[in-house]
Amino acid sequence: MASFRVIVVGGGLAGLSATMKLAELGAEVWLISLTPVKRSHSCCAQGGINSVNNLTRQLGDSEWSHFEDTVYGGDFLQHQPPVKEMAEWAPRIIDLMDRLGVTFNRTPEGFRDQRRFGGTLYPRTAFAGATTGQQLLYALDEQVRRWEVTGHVRKFEFWEYLGPVLDENGVCRGCTVQDLVSMEIRALPGDALVIASGGCGVIFGRSTMSMACNGSAVSRTYQAGARYGNPEFIQVHPTAIPGSDKLRLMSESARGEGGRVWVPRRPQDPRPPHQIPEKERYYFLEERYPKYGNLVPRDIATREIFKVCTQEGLSVEKDRQCVYLDLTHLPRDLLDRKLGGILEIYEKFQGVDPRSVPMKIFPAVHYSMGGLWVDYERTAAGGLRIGSPRNQHTNITGIFAAGECDYQYHGANRLGANSLLSCIFSGLIAAPGILSYLKDGDQGARDRSPSSLFKQAERRQRERLEELLRRPQDGDNPYLIHQELGRVMTAAATVVRHNEELDRAYEKVLELEARAKHCALSDRGSWTNQNLVFARALEDMFPVAKAILRGARMRDECRGAHYKPEFEMPPITAKDPAEARRQAEAWCDRFEANTRRWLESTIATCDSGGEPAIHYEEVDTGLIPPRPRLYGLVGGQIIEQVWRERQQPQVAAAASSG
Repeated sequence: MASFRVIVVGGGLAGLSATMKLAELGAEVWLISLTPVKRSHSCCAQGGINSVNNLTRQLGDSEWSHFEDTVYGGDFLQHQPPVKEMAEWAPRIIDLMDRLGVTFNRTPEGFRDQRRFGGTLYPRTAFAGATTGQQLLYALDEQVRRWEVTGHVRKFEFWEYLGPVLDENGVCRGCTVQDLVSMEIRALPGDALVIASGGCGVIFGRSTMSMACNGSAVSRTYQAGARYGNPEFIQVHPTAIPGSDKLRLMSESARGEGGRVWVPRRPQDPRPPHQIPEKERYYFLEERYPKYGNLVPRDIATREIFKVCTQEGLSVEKDRQCVYLDLTHLPRDLLDRKLGGILEIYEKFQGVDPRSVPMKIFPAVHYSMGGLWVDYERTAAGGLRIGSPRNQHTNITGIFAAGECDYQYHGANRLGANSLLSCIFSGLIAAPGILSYLKDGDQGARDRSPSSLFKQAERRQRERLEELLRRPQDGDNPYLIHQELGRVMTAAATVVRHNEELDRAYEKVLELEARAKHCALSDRGSWTNQNLVFARALEDMFPVAKAILRGARMRDECRGAHYKPEFEMPPITAKDPAEARRQAEAWCDRFEANTRRWLESTIATCDSGGEPAIHYEEVDTGLIPPRPRLYGLVGGQIIEQVWRERQQPQVAAAASSG
């Protein structure tokens, strides 16, 4: 058997890719999953996975363009070497998944089909209908099962991660877990720990995420001393179905295949949409961003939809905010072949055929760009040194993170179809780094760690469980506290943010946290006690919620998904060319000042009382200098002209020195 044991928390794409690669490299892997692996939230991803290929290269695309689109889309807030490496690995990752059996859509000639996604001008997204995440997940699951048969992998499905086990030097020696059927608590010895537990959307109550995405695994690691990067950057997806129970994603692939977003020019026009003439329809994304149209990045599309509904009063319905996402002009056979998965979801939950009637959609909490801080090692060429023990390593020795729960790849806004790529990529590159970490030092120490270390960890978790069970019955209902937390977070920290609202939200979250610590359980049983599991997870939502609010409150600017109107860059309003030029010069001056002050990652650490302490980290922008992020906005041409003129002397100086 392998000499090293690595514990992986999370059975989605990041966890499975890390597990597969670790087993391939000879490690023993224990895989912890809150749900059956094939029900991990990665299976809900719909639209596709980004990669350059030979067809897009013929259009002028390249790995560098993919890299540039990603950092431009993320408003330059991510370290560039990991992103560059991810873009360069993308074609190999797609080829790998193709060979593993993913049923990517094909053109009539037999090539992998590609569609456009937001934030790019190239059809760079490979896809398997509208169920791409599920197909990728199933392919990786098959590979992990193969290693399970050989004895390299052991799965713990329906087990919950409760926290890391750290020795007296702060080195991770394993973790505590709980069987969600028998409620048994165990401490598992391991030589390294990988957190690949996904996002934290449930903190916002209703989101496009599953109820397993509560952020508790990340929170427990954060509370144990791990740093949390860029917590305030929460992506609100522009197109989802509003629902009383949750918000269901309508993939960006609908717009990638030609779907158009519009509202009637007459507020709450009572006519059926097909009776509204073209000239009376407001295709606002196409009019405001003609270069990118309906495929502007998600943060921009979300704000424009929100503005049209709330500020301009053009919501399709009077009592419910929504806009049309129209596919009715596209052939039905194309829709069924490429978008069947999401059209079935809409038809099932809305009772309307979106092939014939435009969908009604509105933005919804979808993704966390922030997550556990992880390191990397840069090469001289500006990429990653593959196999470095620093790659994906948190600040806690022996704990690594991969997937949505790390902060590394998306900056202030994630481009659509980069999530599946970053999950698989980060899992794959974490694995050789973990083996280097284990081989380079005295790390194979799980068997030499004193048994008392693990017994103490088990005892602490049992004491927490028993404290929950002993609580008086007159406490608050944890589910109602969660609903209130979701309302507070959604109101204060999603599309539009104001400092005074963030302050009030923080005080309210402190109040809810105090109530959650005394909430009552309706189930005191010792068998599949979901009430207890939820109440415990609820308590662990608060440290992350506070980090999100504190990070948002302290960042006085607009960047990607973080938008404060009072700090918004002013538009160019002048009609006179000279005055427009003067306004553009002032705009660029302010942009440069804002970049000097705020182009930094927010880094949160959790103090002993659960409060976030914030500091900032310089971002590596050595490959692509920051520039105004306009996406062809009407009226923005003068800003781009002024900016190019300002950069010419710097470019010339760099060329002469080179």
